[in-house]
Amino acid sequence: MSKFQSKAIKDAKAIFQVSSGNFLEMYDFAVYGFYASFIAQVFFPSHSDFASIMMSFMAFGVGFLMRPIGAIVLGSYMDKHGRRKGLLITLGLMAIGTLSIAASPGYEQIGIFAPILIVFGRLLQGFSAGAEIGGASVYLAEIAPKNKRGFYVSWQSASQQVATLVAGIFGVVLHYYLGDLVVSLWGWRIPFIFGCLVVPFLFIIRRTLDETPEFKARAHQAPKKFVAMLKNMIENWQVVILGSLFVMMTTVTFYFITAYTPTFANKILHLSRLDSFIVTAIVGLSNLFWLPIMGALSDKIGRKPILVAITILNFVSAYPIMYFLVHHVSFGNLVLVELWFSFIFGSYNGAMVVGLSEVMPPQVRALGFSLSYSIAVAIFGGFTPAISTYLIHITNNNAMPGIWLSVAALCSLFATLVLFKKGGIHQSRA
Repeated sequence: MSKFQSKAIKDAKAIFQVSSGNFLEMYDFAVYGFYASFIAQVFFPSHSDFASIMMSFMAFGVGFLMRPIGAIVLGSYMDKHGRRKGLLITLGLMAIGTLSIAASPGYEQIGIFAPILIVFGRLLQGFSAGAEIGGASVYLAEIAPKNKRGFYVSWQSASQQVATLVAGIFGVVLHYYLGDLVVSLWGWRIPFIFGCLVVPFLFIIRRTLDETPEFKARAHQAPKKFVAMLKNMIENWQVVILGSLFVMMTTVTFYFITAYTPTFANKILHLSRLDSFIVTAIVGLSNLFWLPIMGALSDKIGRKPILVAITILNFVSAYPIMYFLVHHVSFGNLVLVELWFSFIFGSYNGAMVVGLSEVMPPQVRALGFSLSYSIAVAIFGGFTPAISTYLIHITNNNAMPGIWLSVAALCSLFATLVLFKKGGIHQSRA
């Protein structure tokens, strides 16, 4: 076996090891979003269906508020002690958060403690996720050949799509065999329990993960004190803010086409829950197709052309395509619209994630990446289901989520043009 083949096999193994934990992170978030309406009934009962669902989505969103804190604490830990150790910690915290949601009694059994436990679980999941995506992305960027970084890092996002696909298939099977009533009573807990059961397997996989050569080579150069790391981030505050806007479109689009789709399809479009989960599974498969392709394409033609083209495309198309859907409701049209947004997401994210790792200062790369990503998800992406629900409620216009998608695209276009301009921040400080 040649040296090249040996490295390729080793890298493929590392990609699988890193992505497996990232799978669980997104699986947990996807499952909560998918079953938000059932969770609302069990843990956030109200006389108003709108209020109940809003509380459930707010609990979904509040977990994302912990991401920046998790990014700072765990991201700095990764920059000091290594990517491998940090990724093991995020996996453990994630598992505890999922278990607390899966095993918590409902409001009828323990009253106010029920929603408190759910919020606690979401906060813990958010804290761990704050550094999971950043740690996984930075790890893959650091083991990748320079001309294949886009392709390597795209598998971080691709693993999330496998999670979406698995969660969607779970929904199809549960609703087909158990029916809506049984799923609403207790069946929704099954996907959460599955998430807990795969944790030991994922721990075994990640324990054998090697540290990246790049981290080992400059370990003595990295800031050793937490305060020093934060000082470095403050000095690069422009990169963090622009990085958050850079991530905005990908996180808003993703949570719209995954976490919000089952509720939107059922409550707004009045399609069956089975239909909504079938669409979600299709979206996961489509995302999985586009991400590595566009990541590899960004290695060939550069990040900027893809990022600029896709943000403009989403800006001009989001509202018209949503308007078309809500005025021509059908399962087929929902599939077409979701596939369009899947193409938008996969194309942008395939180039964006590796681009974000490249604009960050090397000595605090995991912290900087995680913080930028977490702020974007906390402020924009995690609350997309709640924002979409609220916009529809106050305007009585079911196409309004398209406006939110366009705003996200405009912000990310601005960040792309600044970060990737000649002689820009990323070139002077990365």
